[in-house]
Amino acid sequence: MSQPFILTAALPPDIQGWAEGLRRAHFPPERNHLHAHVTLFHAFAPSLRDELADYLPRLAREFAAPEGEVTGLMDLGKGTAIALASPQLLGLRALVAEHFRGSLTDQDLHEPRLHITIQNKVTKEEARALQAVLGPTIRPRRFAFPALELHLYQGGPWELVKRCAFRGRAVVQSG
Repeated sequence: MSQPFILTAALPPDIQGWAEGLRRAHFPPERNHLHAHVTLFHAFAPSLRDELADYLPRLAREFAAPEGEVTGLMDLGKGTAIALASPQLLGLRALVAEHFRGSLTDQDLHEPRLHITIQNKVTKEEARALQAVLGPTIRPRRFAFPALELHLYQGGPWELVKRCAFRGRAVVQSG
């Protein structure tokens, strides 16, 4: 069976490095196959590869890098994430969702709560303990998402298929 494509928003180097350090420190190592990332869509059908490869670069050429902000921690139940806010990124995601309307999975029909997972698949007690320690250290930080990244799911690790840097001038408005 063919594997799906995943669309993420790339992080700037400083946020990426910080989140990677937290992920290495707190994610169960035997399950940590991915870099820190912000998932926008979990599963585009393999049949959409050519359309994705055409549409995403056009979108990135048109729009400026969406602004984002670290807002705190997010409780994932059996994990912990860095919570993010970005009306512009959600607006851009809405454009992609509208373009691929009728092709989205149930999971991707809903607007995501933007986050970077730094711990997952631990006990609720372990997650709450990390949140208690890290919570007071997380400070708001503003940044811009530099690119969209399309990945191919490989069962564990993902394969980067295409990186589309934002180069446009238009600012995406939230829905």
